[in-house]
Amino acid sequence: MIADVLPSVRAHLVEHIGGPQPSAASVTFLGLEPLEVLRFEAGRDGLVRYVTLGCSRRPMGDPSDLVADPVRGPRAELVLTVRGGLGVASGVHKSLAVLAAAPAVEGVVLAADGLLDLGEPLWVGAPFTAILMGDSGIDDLLLPEPAEPVKFLAAVPITGTEAAWVRLRGAAALREAWTEAGIDVRDPRRGPVSL
Repeated sequence: MIADVLPSVRAHLVEHIGGPQPSAASVTFLGLEPLEVLRFEAGRDGLVRYVTLGCSRRPMGDPSDLVADPVRGPRAELVLTVRGGLGVASGVHKSLAVLAAAPAVEGVVLAADGLLDLGEPLWVGAPFTAILMGDSGIDDLLLPEPAEPVKFLAAVPITGTEAAWVRLRGAAALREAWTEAGIDVRDPRRGPVSL
């Protein structure tokens, strides 16, 4: 069994993202250990990053397994990048924590091109109800063997129509449509792409 990975994950994030120490909001679910959502303030690029901390505590896998492997298996955290950030009362930290709890609650394995649907707005007034996971640009955190590295997956907010498009045509098709339409997926006020 390896030691608690969360201090290493936090240090890795602070080193990679830079800036002042992030603020943190803790969210607790019945029967689960608390999850934190770190808020990294905007740098010169004007981007605010919300990163889950706690999903990578244990490897992801099928919760119906009689004996879960405490070391081997994929680990991940979610990274939501938003231009200008969102207000404290937006509720985005709770939504991210719910999505990050999916591996422990539903046995979902978070991976690039994966889709997680919350079924309600990701934050107050948002047209987005789901996320498409992808490359966040944050390097994997290597852990002692035989543990797999922690991956940091971009959590790109998408609308219900965009989520349906991903299910029908795949993640690459949606990304291509965004590129063709010149959509900045980090803009919290963007409209849906015409599909």
